[in-house]
Amino acid sequence: MKLIVGLGNPGREYAGTRHNIGFMVIDRLAHKLGIKVGRKKFKALFGQAQIGSKKVLLAKPQTYMNLSGQAVSALLRWHKLGPADLIVVFDDMDLPPGKLRIRPGGGSGGHKGMESIIISLGTEGFARLRIGVGKPMDPNFDGAGYVLSRLGEEDIKTYTQSVNLAVEAIYSVIDVGVEKAMNEYNRK
Repeated sequence: MKLIVGLGNPGREYAGTRHNIGFMVIDRLAHKLGIKVGRKKFKALFGQAQIGSKKVLLAKPQTYMNLSGQAVSALLRWHKLGPADLIVVFDDMDLPPGKLRIRPGGGSGGHKGMESIIISLGTEGFARLRIGVGKPMDPNFDGAGYVLSRLGEEDIKTYTQSVNLAVEAIYSVIDVGVEKAMNEYNRK
């Protein structure tokens, strides 16, 4: 079984923001798999499905971004999974809008949700799918304000495409593994 976690913040006020792109991917993936991510336990909403012959658990932590590790570590423990069974999907300001990067591990890159997961698990050794949200040209921009702002009309097309591509990339990670998926999707 693989645990696929999309990072975001719960609540209507955060829906449609750059910081919730992980939630958007989980919602799109759940729709494609014909399931609901609605069971609540371990400070997360989750649902179970299958991709090919592999069972997957889709989850959206409800702890707010900075405490995501609480939900992720609890879900892994309950399902007797390890970090190698985890894929985390999240926004990244250091990538241009819509660009994807799959990695088998690594640091948090300053992302508070990832920091929380790394601290809770005691390792950086788990797969992640970063989705670029870019950053404003102004060197004095407010990072938190930017990622928590709603997507504009011009952004929606880019992010819809990147969410769809992220769902394809997750299928690829499950089917052929992180390394092969990286070779295919990190070039797009």
